[in-house]
Amino acid sequence: MNKLLALLIALLSFATQAADERKVLRLAFARAETSMDPARIVDLYSRNITAHIFESPLTWDHLARPFKLQLLTAQSMPQHSPDYKVWTVKIKPGIYFADDPAFKGRKRELVAADYVYSIKRIVDPKNKSPVSAGILESKFIGLAALRDDAVNNNKPFDYDTPIPGLSAPDRYTLRIEMEEPRPGSAEFFASSDLFGAVAREVVEFYGEQIDAHPVGTGPFKLKSWRRSSEIVLERNPTYRERFYEAEPAATDKEGQAILARLKGKRLPMIDEVRVAIIEQSQPMWLSFLNAEVDALATNAGRVPPDFLALAMPGGKIAPYLAKRGIQGVRNLNPDSGLAYFNMEDPVVGGYTPEKIALRRAIALAYDADVEIKQIRRGGIRAQSPVVPHTMGYDPQFKSEMGDYDPARARALLDLYGYVDRDNDGWRDLPDGKPLTIEMASQPDDYSRKFDELWKKNLNAIGVRINFKPAQWPENLKAARAGKLQFWQLGSSAAGSDGQGALSRLYGPQIGSQNLARFKHAEFDKIYQRMREIPDGPERDALFLKAKQLAVAYMPYKHTAHRMEADMLHAWVSGYRRPLFWLEWWHMVDIDGSKRIEP
Repeated sequence: MNKLLALLIALLSFATQAADERKVLRLAFARAETSMDPARIVDLYSRNITAHIFESPLTWDHLARPFKLQLLTAQSMPQHSPDYKVWTVKIKPGIYFADDPAFKGRKRELVAADYVYSIKRIVDPKNKSPVSAGILESKFIGLAALRDDAVNNNKPFDYDTPIPGLSAPDRYTLRIEMEEPRPGSAEFFASSDLFGAVAREVVEFYGEQIDAHPVGTGPFKLKSWRRSSEIVLERNPTYRERFYEAEPAATDKEGQAILARLKGKRLPMIDEVRVAIIEQSQPMWLSFLNAEVDALATNAGRVPPDFLALAMPGGKIAPYLAKRGIQGVRNLNPDSGLAYFNMEDPVVGGYTPEKIALRRAIALAYDADVEIKQIRRGGIRAQSPVVPHTMGYDPQFKSEMGDYDPARARALLDLYGYVDRDNDGWRDLPDGKPLTIEMASQPDDYSRKFDELWKKNLNAIGVRINFKPAQWPENLKAARAGKLQFWQLGSSAAGSDGQGALSRLYGPQIGSQNLARFKHAEFDKIYQRMREIPDGPERDALFLKAKQLAVAYMPYKHTAHRMEADMLHAWVSGYRRPLFWLEWWHMVDIDGSKRIEP
């Protein structure tokens, strides 16, 4: 009996030790996710999850700066016709989806047709995808007609009708053909978060519950999900043999050091990722200090700006944190803080001179430097929609977008009839009705700081402003539907081409990226031409004209390109902030011997 007891104790001890050796990466998001179905998302937080479950043919090199593309499920880089209208990519044989009941016990190989199906899902009217306009904008031959047939005849979308624009000529070849040249399409194949392969059997098996059953070929699979609270991913046990590789520049000491430490390790290097939704800044920061969160990293869950001065005074890690081995780095992001005006709103929308004057005055009244220094704790003023690190961004470009000039704001309002007609201390509309700006917001401390700044700045020019708080996913849904008058949020580049930021002003993107619902024929013509030509002097000139129109009509007030901070505990290694991509959890390692439990 004693020998049996000893054996049981030994087995229990071994099991406990094995559990303790599991590498768990604990993260936090500042906002809640909305869905895990790639066809129904566009928000940063949901895309962070899907990017680690699904896979596109290409990915981005984790260490390369300047950035470069890398093979993921593709055998070789995409090939294109001389006119950039036809693109083909070969998919590697022998890649399999994670095991799932939808496959009825069979191993399911990834094939080119899965990408065809996944892209078609985005334009299926039933899915109401927020990125459908972007896919249709690419003008895959026959795709819009297929969607129109479903809409006009009120019938299910026909996935089985072949179209020239999206096809799989053989099991492992994906072919896309577009009506117009698309020189920049290579990056389209590097979007695992939105365009990663989805298996048709899984969608049909789970039906309307598909948003809670993401099944991909990626390094992780969903283990558990408590909506708006906690998301847990675990290592995909059937993930193919894939090893750490990267190509940092020879002069990149940090990148070369990471490569030397991790090259050749099998991916993913960690067993589990636990993501907590922590919307308030103080609990987020305390969770990190107490080692309940391993890293505050990337835009989804970076160091709360409220604590930057304490954490990184002068841009360097505070001594009390450095003693604990905590790593800290600041980055100028390829992103923009922005506030948009609903161009269809009767108060702030419209294209007549007095409506433009109102938006310009509100933009001029806002002190972006205070936002940068006191709220964000770092960044640079935005002068246009185009963000740093992308094609089309010019650090020398200056415009009214970056100005703070309340005197000019008052003069504009006076000139166009926004005056106080009833002597109550507040300006009225030119027709004498009260002028009140209604701004959407969120019920958290960080959002309230922006609210206070907007209120102070607009009150200073005699404009009354009220705030309507709601949860972030609710505001995003209302924004897409055109139900908000004015809202502030952020936008991050998804690729190296700055034209992506200009999609926020492109007419066909209304209801998707174009939250302002801006419609302008000349802008649309510029945007369409830019898609068709490679980078060069003509495209540079079009970038300039597009930025000038964005400033002239002011459907958006871009405020700042954020300088944010990432912090990681000593036991996390291999991290480097992604520029245009979201997947990195499988590229970091954890040394359990260094972990300090709370």
